Amino acid sequence: MIKNSLLSIGLMLLLFSSSCSNEILPIPPVEPLPNEYQLAWQELEYYGFIHFNMNTFTNKEWGYGDEIPAQFNPSELDARQWARVAKEAGMKGLIITAKHHDGFSLWPSAYTEHSVKNSPWKEGKGDLIQELSDACKEFGLKFGVYLSPWDRNHADYGKKEYVDYYRNQLRELLTNYGPIFEVWFDGANGGDGFYGGANEERRVEKRTYYEWPTTIDLVRDLQPKAVIFSDAGPDIRWVGNERGYAYDTTWSPILRDSVYAGMPGFDKYAKGQENGTHWVPTESDVSIRPGWYYHPEQDDKVKTLSQLVDIYFNSVGRNSNFLLNLPIDTRGLVHENDEAQLKKLAIYLSKMYETDFADSAKIKASVSRQGYAADLIHDTNKHSYWAAPEGVNTAQIELEWTSPQEVNTFMVQEYIPLGQRIKSFTFEVKTEEGWQTLETGATVGNKRLIRFNTPPITALRFSIIDSKASPILSNLGVYKAPKLPTE
Repeated sequence: MIKNSLLSIGLMLLLFSSSCSNEILPIPPVEPLPNEYQLAWQELEYYGFIHFNMNTFTNKEWGYGDEIPAQFNPSELDARQWARVAKEAGMKGLIITAKHHDGFSLWPSAYTEHSVKNSPWKEGKGDLIQELSDACKEFGLKFGVYLSPWDRNHADYGKKEYVDYYRNQLRELLTNYGPIFEVWFDGANGGDGFYGGANEERRVEKRTYYEWPTTIDLVRDLQPKAVIFSDAGPDIRWVGNERGYAYDTTWSPILRDSVYAGMPGFDKYAKGQENGTHWVPTESDVSIRPGWYYHPEQDDKVKTLSQLVDIYFNSVGRNSNFLLNLPIDTRGLVHENDEAQLKKLAIYLSKMYETDFADSAKIKASVSRQGYAADLIHDTNKHSYWAAPEGVNTAQIELEWTSPQEVNTFMVQEYIPLGQRIKSFTFEVKTEEGWQTLETGATVGNKRLIRFNTPPITALRFSIIDSKASPILSNLGVYKAPKLPTE
């Protein structure tokens, strides 16, 4: 009897041990980590900037601040046209220059006379911020605002009174126009200007003058779901150039306390840092024309499809978001030439993503953690993922087809809710001539896109050479992008 009891206990212990060995354990994160609003922002990937203000009518990039409201008088302004064009272009939102450096406000601000309320447009009864907010809502777009910290018109710029004025205007924008997805703070601050007729140069201590922590708290209070952009974040940061290009090495973590808006030498921080203290991913901004504002002499200088595709691959495809500027013309419309190029890009991307050839491939991994198998990299659940075992920082993911595939684009994504990990990788394809290495790269992050031009392939291999911790991949894809025209 005792013998049988001991056998039963032993069998129970064996079964318990077996069940424990099959338990799927959670994966420890690698900090810093994105919050839920940063993750939602990252999923947008591609959205538009609207530069339209006094500069549109003075044919300048930076107004001096001595302009008068009478100069603002668009003849056919239609914010719905902007939103429609953006939607058809595949953009997910629009950010408007509510006030640029010249200080002119596109809404009837209660705190200044230098605004649309004293312009001929709609006899001073117009509110462009409201019109665009409504248009974005109608077309299913996110809505964001840019409010320049610099004001070359305001007499108190450089004094404490101006900071109070700035926050009052920010409060108007964040209170009266519905949900805001992004608040954009420019790093250009201080210099010569009109300043209420003083016509002088005024410099400010950029790190301290604006009392940014208090201003950031104001945004958090009024629009808690909004992400805040500046050179230093706190939520998203400048990529460090205005060409729209992120870098082969683009870390989302950054030593945030070492940077501030408008700081000199920011470029050395632009790529992020592997051991950064805060999650502050990059936004890659670029204009569809040479200038940010509309200039009629640039009507024939709109970026070509090839240029726009190249920027897309080097922004979205390098762990960044793509912010493409549309200079609204003096009529108050997106110009026909700009719209035509946007449509070409939309068609190109639609055709590229139309078929995912990974659907027909056999996917295998050189190693896998218990419960995180290779087939989880490519499924319909964005929260499922493959992972290497704990302590294993290298791995190979291979896709294989039963017949040759005519493809030219590879996409891979890390599961960034658990942190950015991959430090270096190689990408290979197999043709009838055997394996060949096509790219050796650094970071992956939210998304990495790799273009290649080879004969049809029967397999491809993504090899993780080094990682901060055991790597995790949430998604991959293989596509055939259309051939670009010779332009």
